[in-house]
Amino acid sequence: MARFSMNEMTTYRWSFEEDVQHYRAAGVKAIGVWRRKLSDYGEERGIELLKESRLAVSNLLWAGGFTGSEGHTHRESIDDALEAVQLAAEMRANCLVVYSGSRAGHTHNHARRLLIGALKEVAAAAAERAVVLALEPMHATCCGECTFLNSLDDAQAILDQVGSPQIKLSFDTYHMADQPDAVDRLKQLAAQQRIAIVHLADGNPPDEDQRRTRLGRGVVPLTEFVAALRSGGYDGDFDVELFGDDFSPADYQTLLRESQDYFAKLVG
Repeated sequence: MARFSMNEMTTYRWSFEEDVQHYRAAGVKAIGVWRRKLSDYGEERGIELLKESRLAVSNLLWAGGFTGSEGHTHRESIDDALEAVQLAAEMRANCLVVYSGSRAGHTHNHARRLLIGALKEVAAAAAERAVVLALEPMHATCCGECTFLNSLDDAQAILDQVGSPQIKLSFDTYHMADQPDAVDRLKQLAAQQRIAIVHLADGNPPDEDQRRTRLGRGVVPLTEFVAALRSGGYDGDFDVELFGDDFSPADYQTLLRESQDYFAKLVG
């Protein structure tokens, strides 16, 4: 059954403890955990708090940067991803979101080789701990240092080359809104069970600032996307990921309520 999840990026200025407290009070059943907030709170304490709250973890953000774009070496990024896999297992996260890192001065082919090699190693560890990796492509205008994968085709090609059932896709509605035949592709990918998590977001056409809006107030075809996913058989989490200057702590309670109400309309 499709489940509503709230991502900690949405309530950017609340602490990890505040996120858990307010999400539960609002009746939210699942949380998208941001590693930075969890680390600030303390991983062991945070995992215990999640257990006490009975919030499910829809996804853990994030690991990757295997091309060196984040200022770490290829090996350091793999080791960090292995730690993230262990953390995801301990909190029983439904998946761990992975970003490739930008090309970082490499040729495209070399960047792909770095990514594929890293994913094969991390996927092997993920398989041992029953953790699913969710590789996320992003729109080319706002991917920054996160990834050189800018389309569903790019990401799916990597999945095919790695050849591990532990790796699926993370689909962000904001980033993929202008993909050709996105609705049909989503239905197909859902039917193939290749989508691990859906990040539900709305906004204006993608740019460097990622001007996201409240659900239903932007240009993203959310109704069509969700209908395609569900008709293809996707029954996983829809994790609301909104951020930007338009959202302030004073708005968070209203944002929680409005997001839940809009999601209820989307899924009928």
